[in-house]
Amino acid sequence: MAGPLPGHVGLIMDGNRRWAKQKGLAHPGLGHKAGAEHIADVLSWCEALGIKHLTVFLCSTENLERRGDEEVTSLLGVIERMVGDQLDRPDARWQVHVAGMLDTLPDTTARALKSAVEATRTCATGFHLTLAIGYGGRQEVVDALRELLYERAESGQSMVELASTLTVDDITPHLYTAGQPDPDLVIRTSGEQRLSNFLLWQSAYSELYFCEAYWPAFREIDFLRALRSFAARQRRYGG
Repeated sequence: MAGPLPGHVGLIMDGNRRWAKQKGLAHPGLGHKAGAEHIADVLSWCEALGIKHLTVFLCSTENLERRGDEEVTSLLGVIERMVGDQLDRPDARWQVHVAGMLDTLPDTTARALKSAVEATRTCATGFHLTLAIGYGGRQEVVDALRELLYERAESGQSMVELASTLTVDDITPHLYTAGQPDPDLVIRTSGEQRLSNFLLWQSAYSELYFCEAYWPAFREIDFLRALRSFAARQRRYGG
């Protein structure tokens, strides 16, 4: 492919429920299942192109709070199975990271995620997959600031001193995604054109791409179109 490729892609995988309804499926959980299985395809596309970092939005804090208990239970069960089957393997090619509040998740989900993180900790391929689950961008910034305040208070720094010297670089290491590069490109499927509280801090200078296809129907050609759009843009980083 001609032109620069993003080193890090963020994916808002939207439209599972609408895809299931369009297909005449009886339960939205079948859409979530198809969407979870589709992640393996994107990983292979990224590997083929040498895109080393991928962050996928699996489940927001709003999903956990606003969806019905039955649907949330089904969704988290699908995620647990996907993580166990696809990612929690000693021969995995992607090192797994988690962004979100694990303490808001059921124990079985949290254990599955932690197991995948541990199993892939020594993965040396250079490919990094971050699962945003129980995640909210605003809450992430609040948690980062809280952690920073505790850290500086324990070191004896006054809040007045911190306020007078505070910089962006002080906050970034306390984000859920500490150590990972910011996304160069954020793709959202299903035709919706908003970030929905996804990587608000990290995507300050990201290029955005919106695709009409529902997530389970998102094809490799759709992914390549997003990359071509990215390659054709002149990044200004706020300019």
